[in-house]
Amino acid sequence: MSDFETRLTRIRQDLHRNPELGFHETRTKALVAEHLRALGLEVQEGAGVVGLLRAGRGNRAIALRADMDALPITETAPHGPVSATPGVMHACGHDGHTAMLLGAAERLAREQGFDGTVVFLFQPNEEHGLGAQAMLDEGLLARAAFDEVYGLHNLPGAPLGQVSTRAGVICTSETLFEITVTGRGGHASMPQVGVDALTVAAEIVLALQTIVARKLPPGSGAVVSVTEFRTDGQRNVLPGRARLKGDFRARSPETRLRVEALMRQIAEGVAAAHDIRAEVTFDTQFVETINAAEPAQAVYRAAEAAGLALIRDREPMSFSEDFAHFAAARPGCFLLLGNGESGRHGQPLHASDYDFNDALLPIGADLWVQLVRNRLPPEPGA
Repeated sequence: MSDFETRLTRIRQDLHRNPELGFHETRTKALVAEHLRALGLEVQEGAGVVGLLRAGRGNRAIALRADMDALPITETAPHGPVSATPGVMHACGHDGHTAMLLGAAERLAREQGFDGTVVFLFQPNEEHGLGAQAMLDEGLLARAAFDEVYGLHNLPGAPLGQVSTRAGVICTSETLFEITVTGRGGHASMPQVGVDALTVAAEIVLALQTIVARKLPPGSGAVVSVTEFRTDGQRNVLPGRARLKGDFRARSPETRLRVEALMRQIAEGVAAAHDIRAEVTFDTQFVETINAAEPAQAVYRAAEAAGLALIRDREPMSFSEDFAHFAAARPGCFLLLGNGESGRHGQPLHASDYDFNDALLPIGADLWVQLVRNRLPPEPGA
């Protein structure tokens, strides 16, 4: 292992031992800012950390993003290092994303080989879809303007270092929903006197499954999931109120709005059939992540130049990504980078025994460096 790989591994494992939840990444932000300043970058601190590295006289700029937050999960991995913070762990590899982007900053600061500005974005709170927008709301595009933006995520189950992406939608939106059914509670021995909100809510749960199965085109990629069912009933008390919560995913704004309309129609219709009412609310926390055509092609070229296995035009992922807000603000591309096919590195994201593959660190850093040099080529003879 080279000195460079050893340094990146040490950083990643330090971050893993000291995970922090979204908007509480105090130690992580301090570590990132200190590292960037030591490399000579201009550093801006706010909701996240921004580093600016300039070379040559070019006026183009590209941004590279890493996420920093961990998850409220108790780690059960039998391998080291493990989280030293009870109930919090890096179960999604954001510690690895941060370390490899710091590695790219180190190489570019020392080796140069580009003409323009690289904007390194270290964002908070990706897991709740709030961090990117917080950075944009602080005036990121005025303080650190960039023409294109790129982000990546490790992908367990894919061969180590394999790059996959596509032009167009790459990750779905996520919309949280809540359905409140208000009936008329009563004695469990006399259900005919009231309207049992639980039974009506159960009908709604089943009816919602027809949205994807019968009301959307096959292959739409939509997913509707009821994840919580609560009532105010007791042992011998029929509930007068029931609340359903969950989320749905969509691959386009049109599908997202269609699902909302259908959910509202179904919930209100089922409730009306029982002469009671249902109220439906939505909160879209992640919009669809849409890759622009030219940045996607740029990732293909960088992967090939770096000698990495490449899958073009991969199927969209069913998970959601806060990178969507950056890609909506500027043309961008989000890509997946294989974490390993089996064993501990093949464990799924958000699992309590998930393990980031440290062998991926120099691969990811090299991909970023190659992308920067391709997109910001030095002047001839420079």
